[in-house]
Amino acid sequence: MSNFAFLQAEWGLVFEAAHQAEQHAHADARSSCFYARRALELAVSWLYTHDKALKLPYQDNLSALIHEPSFRTLVGDALFTKTRLVKDLGNLAVHSTKKVAPTDALSATRELFHFCFWLARTYGRSVRPAPSLAFKSELLPRSAAGPSTTQSAEQLKKLGEQLREKDTKLSEVLARHAAVNAELRKLQDEVAAAKKANSAVPDTHDYSEAQTRKTFIDLLLREAGWDLNPLKNVEVEVAGMPNGEGKGFVDYVLWGDDGKPLMLVEAKRTTKSPMVGQQQAKLYADCLEKQYGQRPVICFSNGYEHWMWDDLSYPPRAVQGFYKKDELMLLMQRRGSRKKLAESVINGEIVERYYQQRAVRRVGATFEVDRQRKALLVMATGSGKTRTVIALVDLLMRCNWVKRVLFLADRVALVNQAVNAFKTHLPDSAPVNLVTDKATEGRVFVSTYPTMMGLIDETFDGQRRFGVGHFDLVVIDEAHRSVYQKYGAIFQYFDSLLVGADGNAQG
Repeated sequence: MSNFAFLQAEWGLVFEAAHQAEQHAHADARSSCFYARRALELAVSWLYTHDKALKLPYQDNLSALIHEPSFRTLVGDALFTKTRLVKDLGNLAVHSTKKVAPTDALSATRELFHFCFWLARTYGRSVRPAPSLAFKSELLPRSAAGPSTTQSAEQLKKLGEQLREKDTKLSEVLARHAAVNAELRKLQDEVAAAKKANSAVPDTHDYSEAQTRKTFIDLLLREAGWDLNPLKNVEVEVAGMPNGEGKGFVDYVLWGDDGKPLMLVEAKRTTKSPMVGQQQAKLYADCLEKQYGQRPVICFSNGYEHWMWDDLSYPPRAVQGFYKKDELMLLMQRRGSRKKLAESVINGEIVERYYQQRAVRRVGATFEVDRQRKALLVMATGSGKTRTVIALVDLLMRCNWVKRVLFLADRVALVNQAVNAFKTHLPDSAPVNLVTDKATEGRVFVSTYPTMMGLIDETFDGQRRFGVGHFDLVVIDEAHRSVYQKYGAIFQYFDSLLVGADGNAQG
């Protein structure tokens, strides 16, 4: 018996991997998460091959495929979150030496089930799962695993590489078949017809969204390095609420080393906008501030959309995840130590021309006076755009507005030029070339877009090296519309000040 039996008729390879995921769920949680991710990868590749509505992104790895806008539009926010959850738990299994819990394997297998149900319901041509079909955890074998049956992260990493070598690259398949394979086009037409017919029937399946919401929020917090304690971090009681009882319970509170609250998270149902929880979260922040003398950053989420609100500085803004402890502590420290940009001197050894200094001042005013987080710097080619950016970075660092900066360029040659420019004009920034040196730490990181896209998805022992709050400023060299269209996921991922530098203006 298998939860995934409905896949066998038309998606045999997906079924094999999914069945391995449920078979290992209790015996070897790490392997189970690996196979769940493998099954998802095969299912998503099938979609890109057979559904003409999907556009192949800049790369054909799983992360790029599920973040492609046409994919997210196709599956919707709920299923997109499920795919991210399965992917991230699979990455955790392969890249972390920490123990993978059976609850993680259960979550990965359950979320994979819901995605596969949607796949078969939407595209099935011969057999479709019954609307009442539900995931049954009792079908997962409970036999204990001995040392010889479990696999390490390193073993699974090698297995993944071996399987990928056997897989035909999706981009090669599409390129080869697009021009000559009439059979594939016929199959795509059949799939489109089945999709249209199946979509006409209302989908009444229970996708367990409440479970997904909590599991995904927990995973995002773990990836940010938070070790949640149910007694300390979850359902935290506060006093002073304007209700009959005078108390309330905050879904999550994240604490600093000094015992003061850094952030609270209010989670609402997936059927509601996360903004519904904004006022309640503010009241919780009022109570925590009164009790501990420090106002926490406010977050509210419905599991799919996450909003961060440091209401002492900026209005609410959408974020892709949560800050790490040291990033939140730095944010708290900046509340009292940040200097005024307008009153600080621009380094004349970096930029000496009046229009360069004026450009730095205008961007500074955008951040400080207008309280905007995005600015566009347009300068004529040859007018010292890179040096102007370096002077801006220097000013922001000296005034304690930013600690780490990401500078993005579209070619390796431009990355090398930028690194050399920072070494010359701002050597204390310890610039790091991420194209050639991915492990070194510094204050300014310079990268191409594809390199950064790959690094965003990397985790080390279950934590992301580059979390959403890692960079305080992202600079986009040659900021054209095509860059935003192709690599917009980078700018959506990092919660930072953003400066686009365009050098195509005429003098």
